[in-house]
Amino acid sequence: MPPAQPRARDPHTASKGPATSTSVAALDGEDGHDPVARPAYARHSSESERSDVENQNELPVYSAEDPYKLRDGLKDIDIEKENVKANIKRKRAVVTGPVVRGKEQLKTRKIMRFYKEQNDNILRLLKPVDEHIRQAKEAQDSNALQYKIAVNGSFIANLALAVLQVYGAVSSGSLSLFTTMADAIFDPCSNLTLILCNRAVNRVDPRRFPSGKGRLETAGNIAFCFLMTAVSLILIVESIRELSGEPTHPKLHIPSIIAVGIAFVTKLCLFLYCWALRNKYSQIRILWEDHRNDLFINGFGLLTSVLGSKIAWWIDPAGAIVLSLLIAFLWTRTAYQEFQLLIGVCAETSFLQHVTYLSMTHDDRICALDTVRAWYSGPRLIVEVDIVMDPDMSLRETHDVSDELQKKLESLPDVERAYVHVDYETDHAPEHFLKKEL
Repeated sequence: MPPAQPRARDPHTASKGPATSTSVAALDGEDGHDPVARPAYARHSSESERSDVENQNELPVYSAEDPYKLRDGLKDIDIEKENVKANIKRKRAVVTGPVVRGKEQLKTRKIMRFYKEQNDNILRLLKPVDEHIRQAKEAQDSNALQYKIAVNGSFIANLALAVLQVYGAVSSGSLSLFTTMADAIFDPCSNLTLILCNRAVNRVDPRRFPSGKGRLETAGNIAFCFLMTAVSLILIVESIRELSGEPTHPKLHIPSIIAVGIAFVTKLCLFLYCWALRNKYSQIRILWEDHRNDLFINGFGLLTSVLGSKIAWWIDPAGAIVLSLLIAFLWTRTAYQEFQLLIGVCAETSFLQHVTYLSMTHDDRICALDTVRAWYSGPRLIVEVDIVMDPDMSLRETHDVSDELQKKLESLPDVERAYVHVDYETDHAPEHFLKKEL
């Protein structure tokens, strides 16, 4: 596509969007959907904590423009739904044979979902950057109390439930309940780890840690995942020893069943409370996953313990093995996802689109984009953009344009750091190659 035509320059220019990692001259309004793999995080560090800083007291106000006529792509969902239904009716008149109504309804839902996602993406791209910032701050402020209740409430509840689970396991002697007890004992440890990591992240010496401690959250999550996996493997060994030994005939212990039942109901309440906040804070997501896992673990452990005492003795240790394998699998999967963020997995396509649109509409003196990259560094993102400008432009002009773009990108709620490089053509090989060896 040819470079964007010059426009009358506004010192406070527009919002942005789509991206690719190859040479780009302009944007053609691609569709995308909001990221789901990871949530957008409000920035925790203040401007005084940033070490590389050209101090910004206030961010520029960016107006909403639409140079690529993205609004023309917005669809009226009700009208489009009627059009799809009309098309289906016309096909019924032409096609002979029975028509599967369920298949038609599924197709209609898919089309409507596509149009809705397309509308959401266009509106997100056209939203001014300062509006993204305002919404992120409002969400952070409104959820601050809920966050504290979720973390501290889970910690207090897990301490009480650990005592109940220890009583239930020891008094009944059930291996299944010992598995739920081990999981319950380490729950307060996980809450304590999350609380300490969060405090460490918010208390940073910028001279010692120039990029902050955001990755500490991810490292803490990984450490806890491996701890839970190790405990599960120990319980598997104990259950195998029980199965290979002499048959036992455990008796049903009602107080133990009641204790685990109370733990199940409490975990259900915590699960429902954390569900609404799981996509806003990485710590809350870990807690939500833990409560979700505990629901199944406590329920299944309760079932196998009762069946082991009423039907066959081997059901109890076999159930403990199944539970331990499940716990190990779930936490290993979580650790893998956290490792991806720590290593630096690429950002979602919708976020790359947003960065591309922001960069292309930032200033009319930007002729094209050469490269757009974004990758995770812990819970937040690092952004790298190569813009193409007139080779005869002064150093002062190119600096001012790129510096303002950098500030704009870094003001996005989920961006940790942005790097903007200025080029004068797109025919060269990439300057920043991937180092495979030292």
